[in-house]
Amino acid sequence: QTQLVEAGGGLVQAGGSLRLSCVASEGTFSTYNIGWFRQAPGKEREFLVLVHGSGAPTIYSDHVKGRLAISRDNARRTVYLQMSSLKPEDTAIYSCAAKRLWGASDSPATYEYWGQGTQVTVSL
Repeated sequence: QTQLVEAGGGLVQAGGSLRLSCVASEGTFSTYNIGWFRQAPGKEREFLVLVHGSGAPTIYSDHVKGRLAISRDNARRTVYLQMSSLKPEDTAIYSCAAKRLWGASDSPATYEYWGQGTQVTVSL
């Protein structure tokens, strides 16, 4: 029922920055905790970060902490993922996902809704 749409992907040079957005359809957006995942070609889906429905707390993957920052604007039903110091290894399809229960953050199976994903390509 709840639909998520990502945007902001594209081609960026290594060392650059990019901001992704995840917009939810009409509903009680603050009810949902929103996570970001990515999947590179030939790789498993990787957890990046989860933000509580209230905007805090947040849970970051140790692998990307310091280069990613999540924020949300519940009035606009939008979650943002600010990415900096991008590397070619960051090239992947980035997806947002939603779940109502606050708990395990890194398991894709615990999320209820998924966006279609947006492609991020980082070149040298």
